[in-house]
Amino acid sequence: MSVTEQASPARVIDGKAVPPVGTWAIDPVHTNVEFVARHLVSKVRGRFEQFAGTFTVAENPLDSRVEVTVDAASVKTGAEQRDGHLLSADFFDADNFKELRFASTGVAAAGDEWLLDGELTIKDVTRPVQLRFAYLGSAVDPYGNEKVAFSAWAEVDREEFGLTWNAALETGGVLVGRKVRLEFEIQAARA
Repeated sequence: MSVTEQASPARVIDGKAVPPVGTWAIDPVHTNVEFVARHLVSKVRGRFEQFAGTFTVAENPLDSRVEVTVDAASVKTGAEQRDGHLLSADFFDADNFKELRFASTGVAAAGDEWLLDGELTIKDVTRPVQLRFAYLGSAVDPYGNEKVAFSAWAEVDREEFGLTWNAALETGGVLVGRKVRLEFEIQAARA
């Protein structure tokens, strides 16, 4: 595609903009895979630095598919000691469980957003997860590459995946919250 060519024309189905049909590869340079968890009384944000994935947008968007793998050892929170603890058997056990995986099982419209049902695997424990996502649009970059973008998020119970470590607080409660918010800002290029 030359720089003067445009991205695929916008498709609108049932009044909703949908991405162009085709297979797309996640661009790791322009994508963020992050999480937010409660720690004590505040929130801690972390991210994974190594991941890969593709999604295939079908003519009928409800037939689309997504597959993503994340390198467990690439977790970063900005605190070396905490990162080491997350890599240990108390949490991701990255020496024994190298990847986190997500594979979609269905797509549905939900108002201005979409729902992406799938199976998330952490430490070889697979559970259903529903992500809410918004299609942000498509464009052609200055080098002639067609790109699409999405924002997605979900909340999961980390203990359902075997990430059960915690510490009781003298004042009651525990150090680390069970609920974790997963957040994704995704840009992908036509594969």
